[in-house]
Amino acid sequence: MAEATKKPAKKTDVSTAARLKQQYNDQFRAELQKELGLKSISEVPRLRKIVVSSGLGKGKDDKKLFEVAANTITKITGQKPVETIARKSIATFKLREGMKIGTMVTLRGDRMYEFMDRVINIVLPRLRDFHGVSNRSFDGQGNYSIGLRDQSVFPELTFEETTTAHGLQINFVIDAKEKAHAQALLTKFGMPFMKEGK
Repeated sequence: MAEATKKPAKKTDVSTAARLKQQYNDQFRAELQKELGLKSISEVPRLRKIVVSSGLGKGKDDKKLFEVAANTITKITGQKPVETIARKSIATFKLREGMKIGTMVTLRGDRMYEFMDRVINIVLPRLRDFHGVSNRSFDGQGNYSIGLRDQSVFPELTFEETTTAHGLQINFVIDAKEKAHAQALLTKFGMPFMKEGK
């Protein structure tokens, strides 16, 4: 009797997401606790979420630019973005309350780790004359921001999808006691900080 037709094997996603998360849980947390001299494992810094956004500024009235920015964020994150809205009117910038001013997504869990891995190991090295990211881009809470001038450094996008250029902001939201702890966490994940003096 002929063998029953087998269902196609379910594709196993051995993604960098699981690897990075596992490394953090199995290795980095313990190392950071020791290196930072923290009494409790709960004090160890952790990446809580990544926010990817595009504020369109002067192009806020350009419907095509909104569509391009939304497509970019969808392609590079695998998640549909939401529109960001002006909270108040600012006459100087011709901004009215409720006006659409950009688009963004919030990444958590495996998708967050996978996106971070691609940014660190694929996107940043593709930047022209790249010598590392600044260690001055932390805010008072230890969150870290990277600004990109255009979307062409993401290999997920076709040439046609990069002809209308727009900027991107990537914010790493980190639970940490201080900036130095947040930087130590990102360094463990491979963030290429610029060497002092450059």
